[in-house]
Amino acid sequence: MSYKMHTDKLRSLRDTVEQVELACPEEEIVERYEKLYTGAVNDVLREMCLTDQALPPEIVPLRDEMVVAGFAFTIRSAADPTLAGELELRVKMLDELRPNMICVWNANGQDNASHWGGVMTRASRKRGVRGAIIDGGIRDTKDILEQGFPIWYRYRTSNGSLSRCKITDYQMPLVIEGVIIKPGDLILADIDGALVVPRRLVEPVLERAETIERNEGEIKGWVDAGLSADDVHGRGGYF
Repeated sequence: MSYKMHTDKLRSLRDTVEQVELACPEEEIVERYEKLYTGAVNDVLREMCLTDQALPPEIVPLRDEMVVAGFAFTIRSAADPTLAGELELRVKMLDELRPNMICVWNANGQDNASHWGGVMTRASRKRGVRGAIIDGGIRDTKDILEQGFPIWYRYRTSNGSLSRCKITDYQMPLVIEGVIIKPGDLILADIDGALVVPRRLVEPVLERAETIERNEGEIKGWVDAGLSADDVHGRGGYF
């Protein structure tokens, strides 16, 4: 009798970062996603039986009008009072940032330190990063706002990260309250929060969401024209 636990399939599912080539240029894809809204994209994901792609509602935009789409660059940190190696690792990480990325930072429940500030914003923008999703804290808020950088976060604090937490790794799969984010997945964020589109589905989800948005424009026209709810439903509309 074998007592070996069979985890190969689970390991492949969770540990593997799929190398999916996209047919459209990344710049075009993110620009088209930014013309959509998270509700339409979330509805498409639900059609595909993916019902847990929205990040926690506690992660909110710094300004309601902020909208951003990009490809996930994942970062993980944890509480740690030591400083050794932290700045060197940040330098290495920053050098790997590329255009059209969104930094997604999982702070593992750390709630007394900032993980992102004005200098990180400036360095990221210089490298073409489109925004950041911080499952943790930010500071230098005025500086971030002046730079016009789209950012979603949990809380603000003046506490810096050095001597409070350290980056443990980056560009690896993350989980934030049950939502799995892998490097290269698409992130879309707006006033209603942030969500994750698995990379293999980026283009089919985009095309379907664009169709839904066009259909909703027609449905809104029926409502504005005074059609009854029953008539709207009979034409294939929904509420």
